[in-house]
Amino acid sequence: MAEEKTIIEETAEISVEDKLRALKEIQIVDTEIDKIKILRGELPLEVQDLEDEIAGLETRVRNYNEEVKNFEQGISAKKQEILNSETLIKKYEEQQSNVRNNREYDSLSKEIEYQTLEIELCKKKIREFTEQEKDKKEQVNQANSLLEERKTDLIAKKSDLEEIVAETQKDIENLEKKSAEIQKIIEPRLLQAYKRIRSNARNGLAVVTIERDACGGCFNQIPPQRQLDIKSRKKIIVCEYCGRILVDEEIAKS
Repeated sequence: MAEEKTIIEETAEISVEDKLRALKEIQIVDTEIDKIKILRGELPLEVQDLEDEIAGLETRVRNYNEEVKNFEQGISAKKQEILNSETLIKKYEEQQSNVRNNREYDSLSKEIEYQTLEIELCKKKIREFTEQEKDKKEQVNQANSLLEERKTDLIAKKSDLEEIVAETQKDIENLEKKSAEIQKIIEPRLLQAYKRIRSNARNGLAVVTIERDACGGCFNQIPPQRQLDIKSRKKIIVCEYCGRILVDEEIAKS
């Protein structure tokens, strides 16, 4: 890769070494902020997942209760049908006492038989509805039990989140203030390059050291001459593989 593509241009307002130190320092600060946000960031997701699950369980319980209500109404309706059929049977039996011929008697007998069958069918339906109602009520109890567990979990997670936010808010504010102070001594173009590299890096590292003759970001080997250039601190050099800004170990330790 051409030399100009591995060097980020800088002005002469402060030395290159001071710029490299500032870049490494702001990287350390920004990494600390990232760690705190990662710690905080997992809990909001867990809280959101619990809230979504609770909403789903509440909907499920409402649907189950509606089904139970429908079974109860079905049982009540079938019981009423039985009463109606029993009333008709009694009526037909009374009419049989006053029939004028066998044909009328047989016709009434068929009606009585039909209503008797209707009663049996209604009783069968009542048994089915009762069993289904029992199963559905069991599902309601299970869903309610799980719902209460999730609500308890949610209260605990929210409490943890509020505690972490309270504990880390001041740390983040202090780190952000420190980051802002460091940014003041880094020229806009270089700072913009740092932020661009950082946003493209999976781990948020825009400034890395040479470790075992390799880039501390992508772990590709750095040629000896390039390592000498980095140690000389006369120009800002980026890794030709991953684009991260490279600094020597002494700057990293200072």
